Amino acid sequence: MKVDFGVHVSGRILDSAFTVSFDPVYDPLLQAVRDATNTGIKAAGIDVRMCDIGEQIQEVMESYEVEIAGQTHQVKSIRNLNGHNINQFQIHGGKSVPIVKSTDVTRMEEGETFAIETFGSTGKGYVHDDMEVSHYAKNVDAPNVALRLSSAKALLKVINKNFGTLPFCRRYLDRLGQDKYLLGVSAAPLAAAIIR
Repeated sequence: MKVDFGVHVSGRILDSAFTVSFDPVYDPLLQAVRDATNTGIKAAGIDVRMCDIGEQIQEVMESYEVEIAGQTHQVKSIRNLNGHNINQFQIHGGKSVPIVKSTDVTRMEEGETFAIETFGSTGKGYVHDDMEVSHYAKNVDAPNVALRLSSAKALLKVINKNFGTLPFCRRYLDRLGQDKYLLGVSAAPLAAAIIR
């Protein structure tokens, strides 16, 4: 079971998650991910290159093996998932923290906040998007485009008033009494303003 939560105080966002298993066979997998996360946290700092953090995370993650049903599997870092920096009122600030060796020489800078997120697998080490959207956030850099649909205009007004650029999910819109908003979220200009 994955527990993923976030909270903010005046737009200063905490992004945290952890996994628990109710079957001890998966404990080595969870330990690999925990150790890889702690390695990434220790490696992070002012002027550190993203590629160096990713390489260290991958090395620790892939030093683990898990035995499942009599078969031994090497734990792999999921190469198309990564951590990220967090800006005030912006959960994904534009910098990525890879969890595999890469050529990204972008450096962490003083005053930046990062979510060091690691993901481990006994499979191929790659996830595929199932196109299901679970959460949204207003794109900070989206151009101001006139919306044609009144439902899209009303939805954007609700988003601006209640969330601004903070993440939200459809359940939050439901609680605010919004209904039939999927067309509004799918409207081209509004969809461009929303990160899915």
